[in-house]
Amino acid sequence: MIFLLCVIIVLAVATYFYMKQPQFGALPEGKRLEMMKKSPHYKDGKFRNLTEKPTIAEGYSFAGEIWKALTVKFPHTEPVDALPSIKTNLKTIPADRNVMVWFGHSSFFLQADGVKILVDPVFSGRMSPLPGKPSAYKGSDIYSVEDMPEIDYMLLSHDHYDHLDYETVKALQSKVKYVICGLGAGAHYERWGYTSKQILEKDWGDKVDVKPGFTIYTENTHHDGGRGFKSSQALWLSFFIQSPAMNIYYSGDGGYSNRFKDIAKKHPAIDWAIMECGQYDKAWQSVHELPEEVALATTELNAKNLIPVHHSKFTLAKHPWDEPLKEITKHSQNKNYRLATPMIGEMVDLDDNTQVFRQWWKNIK
Repeated sequence: MIFLLCVIIVLAVATYFYMKQPQFGALPEGKRLEMMKKSPHYKDGKFRNLTEKPTIAEGYSFAGEIWKALTVKFPHTEPVDALPSIKTNLKTIPADRNVMVWFGHSSFFLQADGVKILVDPVFSGRMSPLPGKPSAYKGSDIYSVEDMPEIDYMLLSHDHYDHLDYETVKALQSKVKYVICGLGAGAHYERWGYTSKQILEKDWGDKVDVKPGFTIYTENTHHDGGRGFKSSQALWLSFFIQSPAMNIYYSGDGGYSNRFKDIAKKHPAIDWAIMECGQYDKAWQSVHELPEEVALATTELNAKNLIPVHHSKFTLAKHPWDEPLKEITKHSQNKNYRLATPMIGEMVDLDDNTQVFRQWWKNIK
């Protein structure tokens, strides 16, 4: 018993000091914490979803899902072949082009009305602070911080490791004018060397006026956050980008809810919906949409075009790696929106409704 107790103490101390490393970020304190407490969405020491419901669905359990992950080998969860990709030179895109370039998972670059926006960038090849997998698929990690142009706004949907990457964000600091993130998330950026002037922390229903006719709205989603033992200390967001050229909605992560109807009422005429579609499971359906729910949500948004993201870079769920693309293609048949499925690095011309995207995932082993 004494030996076992010593082992537990040593492990606890080692874990404590390991989690003091910078990649774990920082918890909000002082004025930042006081600002959070004023939010109607911060209650009893953490941020809350508008409608609270269990993360794990009825009939499933955390222990059961962890056991499956440790003991069951699910088929085809990552590709054997390298994924096809295109290396677009982001620094030479003319300022008058309205474009989107996807980097795999939920990382992408937007240029609208000359404003350069980088969303949830992860370029380290990893989505965990722990050594080993999950690592990026072959061919999916061709972009680096050095490939990025000067960025006007970097947007963070939430502070999970597959969206907020320490190595990437720290290296980007000198290239980024402003970061727009949820309340509390600024503690991470501040620890990593960002100045208070760079960090714009927002609540649901807030906005940032970029220039005349160009506004970025921070809206809600149904998810959570956290990089350590204390969860939900940084608010999770979706974004509505209203520019003179077009309107773009990015869902961030989150399960299906009535919010899409509400967002459509508040922000009509969505030209492009960039929607989470991947790393889902019926066990945690409340916080990650299934493909059929993505199709329904896009219809409720009245969006003209859909780009599915959150897939094709990391394995975080039990489904085959290409299932999200196959399923959203199937569920998008005869819908009131157009499905766009670019390869990693392929430039999407946001002004061209006739651009053709091939089903690039076919025949990949």
